[in-house]
Amino acid sequence: MLVLCSVTGSPSHGRAVLPFARALGDAGHRVVVACPPDVAGVFDGAPVVVAPVFATMADSAEHLGPAVARLGGPAALATLTATEVTTALLPTLFAGPQVTGSARALLGLVESHGTPDLVLRDGGETAGFLVAEHLGVPYVAAPSGAGNVLSPDVVADALAERRDELGFAAPDDPAALHRWGRLDCMPPQFSLAGPQIAPARAFRQDDQVSRGETLPGWVGALPGSRPLVVAGLGTAMPAMAGRAERRAPVDPHAALRTVAEAASRLDAEVVLSTGGLPVDDLALPAHVHPAPWVPQPLLLQVADLFLTHGGYNGVREAVRHGVPLAVLPQFGDQEHNARRIAELGLGAHCTPDAAEIAATCTRLLGDDDVRARMRSAQRAMLALPPVEDAVGVLEDLAARRVPALVA
Repeated sequence: MLVLCSVTGSPSHGRAVLPFARALGDAGHRVVVACPPDVAGVFDGAPVVVAPVFATMADSAEHLGPAVARLGGPAALATLTATEVTTALLPTLFAGPQVTGSARALLGLVESHGTPDLVLRDGGETAGFLVAEHLGVPYVAAPSGAGNVLSPDVVADALAERRDELGFAAPDDPAALHRWGRLDCMPPQFSLAGPQIAPARAFRQDDQVSRGETLPGWVGALPGSRPLVVAGLGTAMPAMAGRAERRAPVDPHAALRTVAEAASRLDAEVVLSTGGLPVDDLALPAHVHPAPWVPQPLLLQVADLFLTHGGYNGVREAVRHGVPLAVLPQFGDQEHNARRIAELGLGAHCTPDAAEIAATCTRLLGDDDVRARMRSAQRAMLALPPVEDAVGVLEDLAARRVPALVA
């Protein structure tokens, strides 16, 4: 069968889709991946065709300008809660004018490769949803943080505008984002999804999503007698820096400085993943080790704590390796994830104060209850079927056109 994958946003979104796209390709299916140019490298070596036809996250962020202006401008964002900002910006982030261009690019791929039997879309990517709906083929959401919070009603009006721009007819149920189901990598009892989101079919998080990675030698030389904390803000935050920064919902540089200051106060070795953002102006102590990028899943295997923005990929990687979480949310689904992690007993929700973050991290490093709860979540994840088992489920879905992704 022919599977069209649609991925938007940052490389982390691509890594969420990669295991399923790779499993489908390994099973002999034709897989075409549409994504931004800066996400294309995620799929290197996978048995898929990569088409870098989508706009980058920075380009897409240009459309946030009017939405930010309606909130009172960038200065007004600081006076709103993260939930208020996220709710106001979600329709533009996930169903704004950029989606029309992405849908047209997908239609071009359909002309080149043929009508797909199935569309596998990043959970926050709605062009794939619109095109699949238009073509009358099944569509499935891959594991995604956005997919855990993006209820159909939030984007219904914006998607109606996109259908009008594309000349697509309105379907019987214009809000059916998950008509055919969705995939997840978190155990159901530890799901991050909100109550308004359709249930998912869960498969085990890969040990290493990107194969062949190794830890840098300097990590191996860190003293084993001290706790190891991994700290970082993922790949989406750094992507907001630069020309789109004035329209971004958060300041990536300020967020990184807060994390770095908190890390400086810890009695632990801290690997600080900067995402390429500069830290030359920070006076970091010897126990904080900045790096533009680190192989996070590998590093988490030997970590005692993960200080993170709370992106879905990082959370599931931490659960896969049994590492408690200190979550400093920034935008999107991260505020929701932070609250959910605290509710589940897998870590703590941090406020943007370096001293308080450091105190929370210190507490978590000695919290046996949180570590035991995380161990339970890890065992539940390891009990899930492997990603390769999703292939048969997706084959059946495409062949029988019957939703088969509800556990």
